[in-house]
Amino acid sequence: MSRELTQTELLVELEHVVEENLNRHLAVAKEWFPHEYVPYSEGRTFDGVLGGEAWRPDDSTIPEPARVSLVVNLLTEDNLPSYHHEIATTFGRDGAWGTWVHRWTAEEGRHAIVIRDYLVASRAVDPTALERARMTHMETGFATEYGTMLQQLAYVSFQELATRIAHRNTGKVSGDPVCERILARVAADENLHMLFYRNLLGAAFELSPSQTMRAVTDVVTSFQMPGAGMQGFARKSVTIAMAGIYDLRLHCDEVLAPVLRQWKVNDITGLDAEGEKAREELNTFMDQLDVMATKFEERRAARHAREAERL
Repeated sequence: MSRELTQTELLVELEHVVEENLNRHLAVAKEWFPHEYVPYSEGRTFDGVLGGEAWRPDDSTIPEPARVSLVVNLLTEDNLPSYHHEIATTFGRDGAWGTWVHRWTAEEGRHAIVIRDYLVASRAVDPTALERARMTHMETGFATEYGTMLQQLAYVSFQELATRIAHRNTGKVSGDPVCERILARVAADENLHMLFYRNLLGAAFELSPSQTMRAVTDVVTSFQMPGAGMQGFARKSVTIAMAGIYDLRLHCDEVLAPVLRQWKVNDITGLDAEGEKAREELNTFMDQLDVMATKFEERRAARHAREAERL
């Protein structure tokens, strides 16, 4: 059985890949400004110390699933300090790794700014409830369940793509061109972040294929979105899934499968017994997930049919 590389060895061996992908990212990433996307002229003073108008549910025509998803997405973005702590602790703050960590954090920070400003200006959600939810969620914080660098790289490779899809589909379901434009812009950032992490993990497969395969399998079979710890997440996830914003089918076909194909996990050679076992577990899980996704689609279609009959 080949020796597993230590985290320090992996950091050193991947440093040049980080630098190459950091330079690529900086060359293609487009500067943008949250304030240009927000319709501030539509805003009105709220009740409270300035004596404005209290928020009412009919202040916005955005459908409920989109409102729920916008709040989940925003609260997820709000936990950026915890995410920064996790990746800075793992990747370090020096060299190309450190430069990436800080750049990624700065870019992610814009997402919460633009989404919150939009929600407040457009009165899409109750701002008091939103702030209370933010406090509760951030007081809980976020700590990765993955103890190795390879697992964390695998996780963010999938998670950034999942977030991109959730943002884009939320924008489409909102029915508001302004909201859709905002979330398309945010999703574009998430896609570039996914490419960075996906490329790094691809390089890790070349360095230590069995070790990396084990990490990928561990993550795929236990994956949860970073907002899973927020209050009422299970109920909110059902609402989001029923609206087709993010569900098992999307997770299987548009997140996991494309990334795994890009890494060519079934073509990788040089695996030891543990690596082969991990690949077998991965393929078995993907088959099971496909079955579960189909069953969910059938249940959702039946539920929508029943609802249509009642109208």
